[in-house]
Amino acid sequence: MDRGAADQVRLPPFIFAAERHELMGSSTPLFDKHIEAGARIVDFGGWNMPLHYGSQKQEHHAVRQNAGVFDVSHMTIVDLSGGRVREFLRYLLANDVAKLTEYGKALYTCMLNAEAGVIDDLLVYYISATQFRLIVNAATRDKDLAWIRDQGQAFGVTVDERADLAMVAVQGPNARDLAARCIAAQHRDSALALRPFHGMQAGDLFIARTGYTGEDGWEICLPGVAAPALWDNLLAAGVVPCGLGARDTLRLEAAMNLYGSDMDDVISPLEAGLEWTIAWEPDERDFIGRAALQALRDSGSRRRFVGLLLEDRGVLRNHQKVIVDGFGEGEITSGGYSPTIGKSIALARLPAGDYDHAQVVVRDKLLNVRIVSTPFVRNGQIRIDVEEKHDE
Repeated sequence: MDRGAADQVRLPPFIFAAERHELMGSSTPLFDKHIEAGARIVDFGGWNMPLHYGSQKQEHHAVRQNAGVFDVSHMTIVDLSGGRVREFLRYLLANDVAKLTEYGKALYTCMLNAEAGVIDDLLVYYISATQFRLIVNAATRDKDLAWIRDQGQAFGVTVDERADLAMVAVQGPNARDLAARCIAAQHRDSALALRPFHGMQAGDLFIARTGYTGEDGWEICLPGVAAPALWDNLLAAGVVPCGLGARDTLRLEAAMNLYGSDMDDVISPLEAGLEWTIAWEPDERDFIGRAALQALRDSGSRRRFVGLLLEDRGVLRNHQKVIVDGFGEGEITSGGYSPTIGKSIALARLPAGDYDHAQVVVRDKLLNVRIVSTPFVRNGQIRIDVEEKHDE
């Protein structure tokens, strides 16, 4: 695809267009709003979700420059409770919920199997000493709930899936200011004062300063029946509706991992750029997967997880082979065109070693890529040098 002529950025293959007369998946409480707005609906993990509302590229820029809203009600909200729930989560998760001591504080973490593969990545919120909230991925819902319930039996934990709740993500440099107009006046100042990775209850809304775009903003959980009215109010305030397409290009620019692409249940956090989510201390905390993680950490042979910038003409895509001369081969885990940078970028898992250039196999040709630090873009700013050229 010629990036100069492209208005719609093609999605990687984990999203499939639902070109059919009858939609077979589940629908969120905002489905009718998407249809009214002329959204192109796709099947995503068994859910009928908006891909875009006309221009994926314009939606992407709206979030980087102003404010956009995403329907993320397909995500699974799970409330855990019980006298030993904190002890349980310290065993279940690679990060340590002992860090959470104040209401609404959030923590990003991976949930691992015994071999240190990632069952899922998720957010966990502290509600009280006996109650926590998890936000897990839609595509992994069934296995996540089964795993949590199975592991939680010994701790007497109650697992409550909150199917009654919807969730929207309002993201962008002006997102919080515009969204604040849509919540009750008595909660506005407190909501605007939220620190990153903190949440609060505001009437029927649970508002958290989190997101998946590399921009500031809120993720808001609320009763499903109230979601259409909030959606209308956000659009009336000037927030742009955005679909899964823009969400994917935004999170790629921000180098935020996508489950099923960048990691899965046979890939450890150490080879997915997520070592920062592992709480190694205290030494005596024996969380699931710890022994396997330590063995890989100490082996010195773990693969690198890096950012790539394409220096030749073309587009990087998931699963393309990466060749590192003298070191071996790797693979792109997430790739695509960056609307903000104007070049193709990717995340890739590559052989261990010290090097800063590689080549990607694209349509039987070898294209030059440079290994760059991530994120590529954060808070609207390009964070990498896009002008440096590959040494011939």
